Amino acid sequence: MAELNTGGDEGKGGKVRSKKQNSKVDLTAMVDLAFLLITFFMLTTSLSKPQSMDLGLPDKAKDEEKTKEVKTDQRRTVTILLGANNQIKWFHGLLEAPEANGKPQDAVYGKEGIRKELLKRVKSIPEVTGSKDKGLIVIIKPTKKSTYRNLVDILDEMAICSVPTYAIVNDFTPEETKLVDVK
Repeated sequence: MAELNTGGDEGKGGKVRSKKQNSKVDLTAMVDLAFLLITFFMLTTSLSKPQSMDLGLPDKAKDEEKTKEVKTDQRRTVTILLGANNQIKWFHGLLEAPEANGKPQDAVYGKEGIRKELLKRVKSIPEVTGSKDKGLIVIIKPTKKSTYRNLVDILDEMAICSVPTYAIVNDFTPEETKLVDVK
């Protein structure tokens, strides 16, 4: 735009200078585009699905059914005791008859620990019983000092080793309590 020089500024040499306008960028279109992109990516991405584990839980039993004990063949059972500080003790068969099946042993999580023993027994127990229908039964006994992670880790081992039958039990015999409490 042009300005008129009306005088009064004679000391400046008579040069007429125009005022410089600040340049402004209209950001409305960019903000609209940003919100459209955010909305698009929120609607099209899939959020991580929670991982869950399938567990078959028993129905609520009546009082008379609670007192009924289930007997299993000791040749088929392995009991795993979960203690404090990631401690695992396991034994085959009954704890009262260690001479028949071996004494309780310590183990660790992973392929060189409890998984190795479980895989051995998954293969050998159907041979011992003479029937493929009679496979390994694992009794998992977590103590109050064991962590939830320990229980999930041992359940993962059951899935990895394809153990056909396993149960989580919370009743301990006095011998089992002594076994886990000893470090």
